[in-house]
Amino acid sequence: MPNATKQAAIEIRQLDKVYGKQGSHGAKHALKSIDLTIPQGSIFGLLGPNGAGKSTCINILAGLVNKTSGTARIWGFDIDEQPRNAKASIGVVPQELALDAFFTPREVLELQAGLYGIPANARRTDEILAMIQLTDKADAYARTLSGGMKRRLMVGKAMVHSPPILVLDEPTAGVDIELRQQLWENVRVLNQAGITIVLTTHYLEEAEELCDQIAIINHGELVACEPTKDLLKRIDEKEMIVDTIEPVGDIPDSLKAFNLTHLDSHKISIQINRATTSVEDIIQALARSNMGIADISMRETQLEDVFLQLTGGPSHDRNG
Repeated sequence: MPNATKQAAIEIRQLDKVYGKQGSHGAKHALKSIDLTIPQGSIFGLLGPNGAGKSTCINILAGLVNKTSGTARIWGFDIDEQPRNAKASIGVVPQELALDAFFTPREVLELQAGLYGIPANARRTDEILAMIQLTDKADAYARTLSGGMKRRLMVGKAMVHSPPILVLDEPTAGVDIELRQQLWENVRVLNQAGITIVLTTHYLEEAEELCDQIAIINHGELVACEPTKDLLKRIDEKEMIVDTIEPVGDIPDSLKAFNLTHLDSHKISIQINRATTSVEDIIQALARSNMGIADISMRETQLEDVFLQLTGGPSHDRNG
């Protein structure tokens, strides 16, 4: 691995990308003055709606798209001044499964290592096969592998040149829940081995589960970049769900001061703002209402809520 010159794994400053002639009709401003610092050793989430600019940002870092202006450093190397070192410091796992059906995992990794100019005696094929849990499938045709195995093999391809940074673009798109959990565990293992992970995903629960820090891009602009726990505090609300023994009719007078919604005939929702509403006050109001209460539960703020607040749209994005 190259020696890091800074504590940031990736450092982006005032990054702009305009497709088409700048200022002309039809030009698309895909990235607008993006400032982003991704810490070494982190699992960093990059989120945004479809077309927000995530893929453009990743493709610039990977050397596949030329930026319009700004700077980007990967593991301390400027992508313009030291492009070879910058590219050697990052591995990108695309969303699409690009594998030759008649190559074995061993052949796939050996070929990829050859493309990077890695001498035969310096290749880590067996080590990578073990890391991605494909040792027992090393000599099977890629076409016989399951979807989860193929995705792990794509991760292996991106690791042949030992990059300290791995970018996973929608790694669990289209896989079932069990495979998604397995891939999550693979991500954690890679991170524990010292690899910085950059994850784009449209599954917000995935980002919430895995990421130390999350950035959200919307319309080419960075609208948030914070530790995940701090981002979740942005909405200072939670929800109380009250299940009643008898059907709920008109809202009792004692509860009319609160933000209450009927969910069904035996269930109501009360929105609680921590700054203005006390849970104790609501409990006392429920007691005065004479409603027979079967159960009370709380729903904490989730990343979905924050995403909707910041972008004004749903989270189901693809290829943004």
